[in-house]
Amino acid sequence: MSIALLVLPDFLIIAFGCLLNRQLGFTREFFSSLEKLVYFVLFPALLFQSVLKAPIRSSGASDLFLAAVLLCVIGVVLSWLVAPFFRGQALAQASAAQCGYRFNTYIALALALTLAGTKGQELMALIVGFSVPVVNLAAVYPLARHHGSNIWSALIRNPLLISTVLGLIGNLAQLHLPTPIEVSMGRLGAAAIPLGTLCVGASLRWQSEGKNYHLVGWLLTVKLLLLPIAAWLIGSAFGLDPLKRQMLIVFAAMPPATAAYVLAARMGGDANLAGLVISIGTALSAITIPLWLIFSS
Repeated sequence: MSIALLVLPDFLIIAFGCLLNRQLGFTREFFSSLEKLVYFVLFPALLFQSVLKAPIRSSGASDLFLAAVLLCVIGVVLSWLVAPFFRGQALAQASAAQCGYRFNTYIALALALTLAGTKGQELMALIVGFSVPVVNLAAVYPLARHHGSNIWSALIRNPLLISTVLGLIGNLAQLHLPTPIEVSMGRLGAAAIPLGTLCVGASLRWQSEGKNYHLVGWLLTVKLLLLPIAAWLIGSAFGLDPLKRQMLIVFAAMPPATAAYVLAARMGGDANLAGLVISIGTALSAITIPLWLIFSS
């Protein structure tokens, strides 16, 4: 199967989500409730079970951990290089900057499964799990500071962080879930990717107040170009095996996470600007992801 055909199904689901929202009467309120279900229930179930089963005791797990964290730190630093050009727009900058280093994990896990089966999905879940604390801390802190919220309270209640930590603890403790619970969580997790991908399409927005074109352009350059290059360099420097290096590059090539829009909206930031970066990035990634897949294969 060609690279384009590997990517096409997920982007068709994104387009269908947009169509459902814009043309077929499924309201924003409907998708808002669906996003909550995916974010607080379905995706944590998938992340917990994948991390629980992932081979973190293998000799390459520590290198993958360091590679994922380093990639996220590079993304945060590059995203905030725009700070000197946006004096007086700290809230807008904080809202949009997270789009440069937060990754759409729904598409990442879907592609990992398509590319490398369960093994690929487990590796991708590990990368996601290692990255969640870093990107959430970097995203929540500046918005919490402007909004007057408690950053630690926001982090402790984050369902992705909770499910990752519990999955890691269970993995290290060699926990095995009872079969009925494992099957139930597996079915919940299986629903997370298609429903989450539909929500990506429904969340696309193409308008924003103001003309922050260079902010949008720089963040998309970081997200879709510089971070995949960084992932390739990191994977080579750490001596990751071909599959781990490919998963790291695929993860880096993902468009911005739709959760960035939700976080900006909930914490009083410029959600429209974040939504614009996410929307343009998602559309462009339909072109850039196949190119990175060709490069990483």
